Amino acid sequence: MQSKWVSMIAAGGLAAAMSTAGGCETDAQTGALIGAGVGAGLGAVIGHQSGHAGEGAAIGAAAGGTTGFIVGNESDKKKQ
Repeated sequence: MQSKWVSMIAAGGLAAAMSTAGGCETDAQTGALIGAGVGAGLGAVIGHQSGHAGEGAAIGAAAGGTTGFIVGNESDKKKQ
């Protein structure tokens, strides 16, 4: 039952990140938002295997958001 909730939360986080990505002003913001959503989802699923879904989601969101920001920022630089 708990794995069902983790999957639902992860899917919801991904859906929320993807649906709001179009409202960002820069590629860096969009990348950070999508990266954080995907990272949180993956982190929750991976962390769930060891019983630490919340910690996995937090770490995944931080890592994904940072990576997404860096990639998006480079895209912004190329556009200028």
